[in-house]
Amino acid sequence: MFGANKILPPNFGDGQMLEVTHIFPTLQGEGVYVGMPAVFIRLGGCNLACEFCDTMFDDFTSMPLPEIMEQVHKLSRNDGGARVRNLVVVTGGEPMRQNIEKLCEALLAAGFTVQIETNGTIYRELPLGVEIVCSPKSTENGYTPLRPDLLARVSALKFVISASDEKYKRVPEIGQSSRNIPVFVQPMDECDAAKNAANTQLAVFLAMQRGYRLSLQTHKILGIE
Repeated sequence: MFGANKILPPNFGDGQMLEVTHIFPTLQGEGVYVGMPAVFIRLGGCNLACEFCDTMFDDFTSMPLPEIMEQVHKLSRNDGGARVRNLVVVTGGEPMRQNIEKLCEALLAAGFTVQIETNGTIYRELPLGVEIVCSPKSTENGYTPLRPDLLARVSALKFVISASDEKYKRVPEIGQSSRNIPVFVQPMDECDAAKNAANTQLAVFLAMQRGYRLSLQTHKILGIE
């Protein structure tokens, strides 16, 4: 959206209907489960408007929970009918903007591994089996420490790295050290070959010097969604 999206507030519905942009099968391209076959549930809307965000999520449709689960089950299977995608990634936009507790409960009950990707500005009490990846966003005043309830649940932190944007040149301390949370550094995609090369070089340097894990957007390298 490159910062052009509408900024939407949290939705306090009962979770039986969710605003969905797209549900699709793919490979997880980033982070802990990189390369793993997955079903992505891309939820609509976000409470932030990041100028480097390259995801489209403003066009969404309200879908009942049973229909979402039906699609997930269908897309989790290969052409022979065998379930080969056991990872479900709930992303956005900002998935915590909506009441996703019931969705997560249904996915876990169906035997899926559930991963949430959030910007960390909104928190909901999700089932303990859900893995939460937080990608904090910086402002003109820098990063804000994560709220304690979210920090206690985060399984990994992913920091976007830019060599040209002062807000994203380094990894701040936002509470991860006290809980030994794994840190991933991911080069920002600025749609500019020279900038992207510099961003990758800086991310590699940070990983080598600080012991972080390098995360590349392999789905873009492979040309898949």
